[in-house]
Amino acid sequence: MALSSRCPFALMMVSLYPGMAWSLDPAPINVYGFDFTPTFLVAESYDDNFRELENNTQSSMITKLVPNFELKAEDRNSATRLIWQPARYIYHDESDASYTAQRLRADSIMEFTDRHRLKLEAEYRKWQRTESTAVEGENDKFNNKRVGGLYTYGAKSADNQIDFGASYAELRTDNSDGINEDKERNTTALTSTWYHRIGSNTRGLLEYDYTDFDYLETNSTRSSQSNAVYAGAVWDVTAKTTGKVRLGYEKKDFDNSESKDLDNPTWQVDLQYKPRTYSTFTFVARQALAEGDDGADAVKSTFTQVGWRHGWTDRITTLAQAGFGRYVYEGQSRTDDLQDYNLAVIYAMRRWLDIELGYRFRDNDSDADNESFTRNVVQISFNVSL
Repeated sequence: MALSSRCPFALMMVSLYPGMAWSLDPAPINVYGFDFTPTFLVAESYDDNFRELENNTQSSMITKLVPNFELKAEDRNSATRLIWQPARYIYHDESDASYTAQRLRADSIMEFTDRHRLKLEAEYRKWQRTESTAVEGENDKFNNKRVGGLYTYGAKSADNQIDFGASYAELRTDNSDGINEDKERNTTALTSTWYHRIGSNTRGLLEYDYTDFDYLETNSTRSSQSNAVYAGAVWDVTAKTTGKVRLGYEKKDFDNSESKDLDNPTWQVDLQYKPRTYSTFTFVARQALAEGDDGADAVKSTFTQVGWRHGWTDRITTLAQAGFGRYVYEGQSRTDDLQDYNLAVIYAMRRWLDIELGYRFRDNDSDADNESFTRNVVQISFNVSL
């Protein structure tokens, strides 16, 4: 979910993002028929601008401690998973920025017959942001509750399938003195997608999405309804090439007559190419309207990212990503151009231990005063399992 135009709704990071373990092979513990998998991530990093400020930047050594507990059960027609992930971030040079985050998630997949399938999910998150905050020097504090489901009709081998989805989310602030209350909202979303087989490994799609953003602030001008239609295709031509393309148009209608209704071409492109089993190239492109920030009613977000993951040996893997984004603040004279680069080397020391060394560089060029910045992060992490 977007809270800032610089990190809109998972537009940005695909599965190559440094910090993901590629070789760790945890050994689950059987607990009354459930697979229980605990892991633990400890990371030490240096961040030279964790507030993402143009002036008066703050730097710090940061320790990250992330235990992860997964409980999973599977049978022939269903699977259920529960994840609890607390996290502690310790800013050694700026103690006021330190915080504890929480994530609790449940997923369930049920296949009643070969034509009827249902996916359910529920998640609670409590987190803080140190960058681009509402009040300089104070973390933005949020919690979010979300439930959702997706029903699929049609056999996997059939010429036609249709999805019906629905979700509801509540975003709340934990700051005091009214800070970030303008971001509090309830979000209701409905989606329907029709898939039609046009080849042995390719399906065309037509999709309609509806989202209602209900802001709680009495005088908010951001409450709106968004409608989007897409056409595209999904394919898995060979073991080397997979992809999904959606092209469409979206319209955002505001409840308040003082806010100008918006419409915008939108697209989503996800491509993956594996010339070798140990080498993967990815390409991601997105454009959509994100929720407003810093006084804007909405932000037109466009982002492109390329990535490469390569296993040089059984133990050594490298990751590289380059991302380029443009964020246009609707109703304001502001455009941000963001560059985001990630490099990492992962050493699979043991089945139960990955060691990763990573570097990230972010550069934001804004035509608004005091919104440009550069940021460098160097990190070493240890990911441990049983």
